[in-house]
Amino acid sequence: MLHVKDLQFQYGMRPVLKDISFHVSEGQLCGLFGPNGCGKTTLFKCCLKFLKSQGGQIKVDGQDIRDLKIEEMAKLVAYVPQEHKPPFPYLVKDVVLMGRTPRLRSFFGTSREDRQKALGALKLLGLHDLAGRPYNQLSGGQRQLVLVARAIAQETPLIFLDEPTSALDFSNQIRIWRIMRQVAENGVTILACSHDPNHVSWYCDRVVVMDHNHILREGSPQDVIIEPVLDEIYRNVCAVRSLDEARMVLPKEVVACRGGSNDRRRSNRPADPAASQRCSA
Repeated sequence: MLHVKDLQFQYGMRPVLKDISFHVSEGQLCGLFGPNGCGKTTLFKCCLKFLKSQGGQIKVDGQDIRDLKIEEMAKLVAYVPQEHKPPFPYLVKDVVLMGRTPRLRSFFGTSREDRQKALGALKLLGLHDLAGRPYNQLSGGQRQLVLVARAIAQETPLIFLDEPTSALDFSNQIRIWRIMRQVAENGVTILACSHDPNHVSWYCDRVVVMDHNHILREGSPQDVIIEPVLDEIYRNVCAVRSLDEARMVLPKEVVACRGGSNDRRRSNRPADPAASQRCSA
């Protein structure tokens, strides 16, 4: 569904993306994971034609995006930005209905089907009670949920989400990931940018790890969200532990403070003396 090959981009003389290559198959929920400033948002903007790359190729559903018009892209790709400040006091239902714009069949406005699709997306996100509220009077977290509903209403085969849970409380973070999981299981391909290793480990089929403007590793969460990779990104502050069938990424000092000896035997990692000193302090 999404194929990126040898992508290059730089701002002036500063390289931001270096030889970026990866793919996401149809119906996969893929996490684009990495620290702040590693180039994730710039990669999104190149894939969405917001920025013009200086080299490489991006294909969506087998089509080179350089050959696609804006209206053709809008039928293939939906986008949820990290933040959005509305210029006008649109109602929530109207913001979600904007997702139907690429599907309009006439100059006479939205159809009954369009309105039903928008309402269905609001119900899926648990936002139907907010349909008549002004969008610009919602909290940042509520606005983020509305933008996810708009992307779902757009009914594209590919959705990009840039840090979709950054403004949400924990309950709504989990709700968003569950909904993305449900949407992917219905055949939609999703690329979600995140800096939370637990979220991509718990919910994604595939993870692409970025650091210092290049792809560090890609594959299944079990193969990618591992201590050597996290150590390279975060400089030896994370530990990966198993809880039944789930995996958790924790600060190493937390592991040391809570009986890390058994965990160290499983991971074959030496104890962190500095962390042990902090626990006993």
